[in-house]
Amino acid sequence: MADEPQSIPESNVSGWRLLGTRDFGCLWAGQVISQIGDGLNKVALLWFVYELTGSALKMTAIGLLQTIPPLVFGPLIGVYLDCLPKKTVMIVVDLLRTLMILLIPLFYTFDMLTLERLYVLVFLISIVSTVFGPALASAVPSIVQRSQLTTANAFLQSTTNIGVLLGPAMSGLGIALIGAQNVLYVDAATFLVSALFLLPIRVRDTRAVKGLNALSTPVIQDMMVGFRFVFLQHRVVFALMITAVLYNLAISAFVFLLPVVAKELLQVGPMELGWLWSALGIGMLAASLWLARTPQGTFQDRVGKIGRSLAVGGVAVCALGLIQTPVLFSTFLLIIIIGGTTSLFYPVVWAMLQEVTPEHLLGRVFTTFSTGGMASAMVGMAGFGWAADAVGPAASLIGIGLLLLLTAVVTVQVSRRDLGARPVAA
Repeated sequence: MADEPQSIPESNVSGWRLLGTRDFGCLWAGQVISQIGDGLNKVALLWFVYELTGSALKMTAIGLLQTIPPLVFGPLIGVYLDCLPKKTVMIVVDLLRTLMILLIPLFYTFDMLTLERLYVLVFLISIVSTVFGPALASAVPSIVQRSQLTTANAFLQSTTNIGVLLGPAMSGLGIALIGAQNVLYVDAATFLVSALFLLPIRVRDTRAVKGLNALSTPVIQDMMVGFRFVFLQHRVVFALMITAVLYNLAISAFVFLLPVVAKELLQVGPMELGWLWSALGIGMLAASLWLARTPQGTFQDRVGKIGRSLAVGGVAVCALGLIQTPVLFSTFLLIIIIGGTTSLFYPVVWAMLQEVTPEHLLGRVFTTFSTGGMASAMVGMAGFGWAADAVGPAASLIGIGLLLLLTAVVTVQVSRRDLGARPVAA
């Protein structure tokens, strides 16, 4: 009599089978819905504000209100996040986003929506959204095994790619069919669905969760503990911070300049620009799915892998700037390569941070990285945007490519050191 097949424990599965596990499968499915909601929100909210005010300046204020909270409150949020259960935090954040987004079309329906109330709601939504990303990154080590971290982070990045590919397109179609106001109702529902997917997830018990009453020391002192860990105590984390700053300087500037590349270098219109965005998203999604299937490897292997991929991405960006007569098809191929090679960075870096950071500091470390990443991204966009105006978009692209190559060199140097991946006490 043949033996009955035995199910594989969730802790032993790898690659695509991780999506079939109850805990990570629910987390991934909820994130797909949530990221599509983010994509819906970006287009529908801007369109709604422009319809409401007829002012491009007032519309751009929305972008400013969405940028300030991560920069100003990020490290502070990390202190509180380290004291709270991450699953509960994510559910509460999703429910708050559901409620606050729902208020916008409801206020509009009952003629209670003023521009000031809209700005307050957008600001509050941005604050609670700032909490979600670090809470998610901090929760992953309590949901999957250490050997599954890179796969898990690659799958979670794929949800962002899916949201970028589908969300804006669905939002545009929805606005045309049912109006921006009703698209915001759908957007609110996506965050409610995301919260429901989080409910059945089993998160391992942790001694790091002590509650807010554990904050016996001044908050600024707890913030400094996180900063000391990132910048002084752990050379791996500090090296990753340097590479993350360089990476964000370059890649955010490249994304920001894509419309300029389309208009000035390729001399094409908005439709072809949309194809370029899609090409970038296709490359990123394909790379995330490939990474999810690839064995995690040693610590040095992973650092070397992102160094080599960034080098290829840097060469591709330089090539885009050096081509004298760009052809649309070859440009699509280059942008797919750029999207694929540069998107390996964060899943690998996130997994390494989850390995080396003590559990009670994860929130502070991830908020510090998010704040540093956003600050360097703004500097990159401003600097290379100025360079595009002053010396031309082609020269600006070459500068971005060289910066990516510098990031690759720094990353490869890091991989050659004898870096331990053991968590340290802090």
